Amino acid sequence: MASLSADTTPEGAGRFAADLARVWPEGAVVGEREGASPQAGLLGLAVSGGPDSLALLLLAHAALPGRVEAATVDHGLRPESAAEAEGVARICDRLGVRHATLSVSVQVDEGSLQSAARDARYAALAGWMETRSLAALATAHHADDQAETLLMRLNRASGVAGLAGVRDRGAVPMAGGTQPALLLRPLLGWRRSELAGIVAASGIAAVDDPSNADDRFDRARLRGQMAGAPWLDIAAIARSAAHLADADAALVWAAEREWREAVEKDGLGLTYRPRGPRAIALRVLARIVETLDGEAPRGAAVARLFDSLLARQPASIGGLVARPLAGGWSFVKAPKRRG
Repeated sequence: MASLSADTTPEGAGRFAADLARVWPEGAVVGEREGASPQAGLLGLAVSGGPDSLALLLLAHAALPGRVEAATVDHGLRPESAAEAEGVARICDRLGVRHATLSVSVQVDEGSLQSAARDARYAALAGWMETRSLAALATAHHADDQAETLLMRLNRASGVAGLAGVRDRGAVPMAGGTQPALLLRPLLGWRRSELAGIVAASGIAAVDDPSNADDRFDRARLRGQMAGAPWLDIAAIARSAAHLADADAALVWAAEREWREAVEKDGLGLTYRPRGPRAIALRVLARIVETLDGEAPRGAAVARLFDSLLARQPASIGGLVARPLAGGWSFVKAPKRRG
């Protein structure tokens, strides 16, 4: 297997290092700190064997030599999956990168197979991070993924939070413990074709997951349609998602201020005297419901609640009763029914 080619080293590795430092500045500090524990600055990589994640592996290994570990999750959903995980393990061995194969069982009770596989995958990766004391986990989501996510959510009438797509930094889903496990997506500014080119230049044969072209899945259907529309500017669409993420962060800030200034404890319930516009009020209402009822409500239900209260009509949501009062609204748990 060849090393990274001249056109990706040092340029590609340098670009990746800069992108990683932007989303993980504490990682750069740990790496440079004299006497720091080597384990404290280890970056975990989710590597499936596809071209995107293999490019992540090659770039991270070049940018952070000796500071990366990789894991491949074997969902057991295809006969080839075990052999694919072994192939990633061999590549990591030749690079000198520690590798683990995480076998999971995917249970589909309700919802989609892809959603269940995602939950199982992240739960396994979170456990691996804890076992290995890894500082963060990086995945290979890129600009094309971001553009696809934005268009899919536009088609579902998502709000600003949904249209912001995936964030470049967040918490690992399904992770337990008191401290959230750090999730990084340093490749959101990279195109799928760029990543495939890095892998091709290295001489590695990437895995081709047939589900990526399976029209039973929404994303695969959309990807096929986008391939037939070369006039679409994928990078620009991905940047729009980043702009929406900035807008969402501003709404989060404003909703937090609204909560502090307009929500008061009232006996066993809460009183809210709204000051901000609808977009802010909806977020505060959702937080009230989650605080008192213990579960995050659906956006459509919160919107109906807002409309009822604005019309001075009492309403219920989950296990709560909401009533209009002078200058605002009150929220209490609904009384338990007898018998």
